[in-house]
Amino acid sequence: MEAPRRLHYAWIVAGVTFLILLASAGVRATPGVLIVPLEREFGWSRATISAAVSLNLFLYGLMGPFAAALMGRLGVRRTVLISFTIVGTGVALTTLMSAPWQLIVLWGAVVGGGTGMTALVLAATVVNRWFSTQRGLVLGVLTASTATGQLVFLPVLAWVVQELGWRQAAFVVAGALVLVMPLVAFLLRDRPADLGLRPYGAPEDAVDFPPTLTANPLAEALNALREGFRSRDFWLLSASFYVCGASTNGLVGTHLIPACVDQGIPEVRAAALLALMGLFDLAGTTASGWLSDRYDNRVLLSWYYGMRGASLVYLPFGLADTSWGLTIFAVFYGLDWIATVPPTVRLTADIFGRNRAPIFFGWIVAAHQIGAATAAYGAGAIRSWTGDYQRAFLTSGALCLATAAMVLQIRGAASRDAETDRDADPAPEPQPALQVEA
Repeated sequence: MEAPRRLHYAWIVAGVTFLILLASAGVRATPGVLIVPLEREFGWSRATISAAVSLNLFLYGLMGPFAAALMGRLGVRRTVLISFTIVGTGVALTTLMSAPWQLIVLWGAVVGGGTGMTALVLAATVVNRWFSTQRGLVLGVLTASTATGQLVFLPVLAWVVQELGWRQAAFVVAGALVLVMPLVAFLLRDRPADLGLRPYGAPEDAVDFPPTLTANPLAEALNALREGFRSRDFWLLSASFYVCGASTNGLVGTHLIPACVDQGIPEVRAAALLALMGLFDLAGTTASGWLSDRYDNRVLLSWYYGMRGASLVYLPFGLADTSWGLTIFAVFYGLDWIATVPPTVRLTADIFGRNRAPIFFGWIVAAHQIGAATAAYGAGAIRSWTGDYQRAFLTSGALCLATAAMVLQIRGAASRDAETDRDADPAPEPQPALQVEA
């Protein structure tokens, strides 16, 4: 009788990574439910609170390329444990703050920099190291966890804020980090070779070549940035991800709940809408990962940005129709919340090679978070000046529609010169374009 197949350890690593990103997402969800309580308790303006959120989002993205290089030097497990220790300490200390500068230092700098060490580059690093097949699907699931976890946490945090206060909500997310840390310490492994394994789906004669990194992760990250500056596709991917960050984390993730409160919608109900978006995001982003293995990723990105732009243009009308309008927005926007990540990661790997892709993607994520930081502060400032968010939503929608056309100009694997392919990765087979029936 044939012996049953053992579960490949890659799936255990993917499961632990999912929980890491889920817990980290809970931390990033917290500002959405803190803006109004902090405004009420301390009298701080929405622009002031948004400045701390903006710094948080900026540092979250800026840490990406350095975190990728650090994972190559210290390993994924050590990097995650350091990150969670920093973030947990910063979150706990925010419960003692009493002045705006403390919010900016603790939530903006400490928590922002710490969460940046477990940014989207973690998912890209794990998938590239542990999976030879099913990369797009696994990346889609891991990517969905970063948004789905963030959105599913929101109703819980909103209820805790309403019933127990915002300080208790901070302790909830700090506790989530503490619960995940033992799993990271005992189950997470850096590479298949550490356990005498090949990546999942790799042929028997496959050889795992670790990337050649310098002794200095800072130098490695900066070298990748200099190389990226010479690539047209790097600029196009970065510009598109800038708009992605502005239209998701920066705008909707930070300001949708306050915008709902402005319309007289209770915070718990507004948070429930974000949770609904999270459920549809899980389906949309997982499907995006599956599609990214099979179709032209430039066409996928164009569809995603076009759908998001249309959703954001509709949002001001949805806010006016508090019965079904916001539910319709939550469904369609949720399907597209972070579906742009799998195609962007695949294009980055096609252009710069699989082993070095996480560092280049880290810089692209930095552009994403610069966009998020700009929108987080800008939308708060617009609300303070005009009394509503309508201009912010419409501007973001227009940028997404323009980006839908821009991403079609990415050349993809064809732009990667063979001399710069240091990983010796074979160019992927051409992927069919999506066919749309009339």
